Amino acid sequence: MTPDDRLVTPALRSDDGAAENALRPKTLKDFIGQDRVRQQIDVLLSAARKRESAADHILLSGPPGLGKTTLALILASEMNTPIRVTSGPAITHAGEMAAILSSLVEGEILFLDEIHRLPRPAEELLYLAMEDFRVDVVVGKGPGATAIPLQLPRFTLVGATTRAGLLPSPLRDRFGFTAHLDFYDEKDLSTVITRSAKLLGLIIDAKAVDEIAGRSRGTPRISNRLLRRVRDFAQVQGGNVLSHAHAMAALEMYEVDEKGLDRLDRAVLTALIERFNGGPVGLSTLAIAVGEESETVESVAEPFLVRNGFMARTSRGRIATAQGWTHIGRTPPADLAATPGLFDTPDIHA
Repeated sequence: MTPDDRLVTPALRSDDGAAENALRPKTLKDFIGQDRVRQQIDVLLSAARKRESAADHILLSGPPGLGKTTLALILASEMNTPIRVTSGPAITHAGEMAAILSSLVEGEILFLDEIHRLPRPAEELLYLAMEDFRVDVVVGKGPGATAIPLQLPRFTLVGATTRAGLLPSPLRDRFGFTAHLDFYDEKDLSTVITRSAKLLGLIIDAKAVDEIAGRSRGTPRISNRLLRRVRDFAQVQGGNVLSHAHAMAALEMYEVDEKGLDRLDRAVLTALIERFNGGPVGLSTLAIAVGEESETVESVAEPFLVRNGFMARTSRGRIATAQGWTHIGRTPPADLAATPGLFDTPDIHA
């Protein structure tokens, strides 16, 4: 067997999307991290199985890549029920929502990703469906319109959102259980990477695992993506083991630094410090400086930079912290300690 053969298995010949699906755990026992959430969901499902009824509606919130979709699929597997998968943006009007709800079978799980982006009419249709398991189908138009109640089978709605604050209270309060998923620590990410490497048929050095975990931004999805990129690099180099040297070289080539910052993160931080002397500067001005849309900077780069203490959002605009200055190799100003902190007054966008 050649070195290349050791790294090319049927699982590896599939595209990244298929590979990511293959790496998803199938049971709560196999789900790594989020221990408290797993325990809570386990109790909820066990009670539902004993009652031989559908589980309560569940809302999963948290940043992207932490396992909300995976948990929804696990719920269906644990309850041995079918699952219907859709998303808020895919439903454009109440009629589509009514059609989905009326086609559900007893005990089925309806998974609504990005549920905060549901259109208002469809959202309001859910209120009655979640509480009373029925929808009112309107027949006709104008004064002659008639609402015909349609009874629904008992189902479980699993909603996932990255922005729980955008959910209206009437919808949020109808969920029987709300779980918030937190970022992973490096120990759990190392376990995720080790498991994924085994499933992909890879041999990986422990130091390489730790290196990937340290640059994964606390997110299993990123861990698995970086693992596949290190695998690609090792395969091209002809190695039969993913070594620490492979990991270092591959991550440097893909512009992921030791703190997990990628090209866009460093561009934003560098522009803030070198072009605007550390700020404060408005979001739109900063976005123009790095040649990106404001929404991209705000939703992709900024959360990680703020969460890790490289940048702060203040009422006057974005500012670089002392840690941010140091990270790009610049000496922070002497008076930086007197600048507003991370939790100052609300930020501005221009």
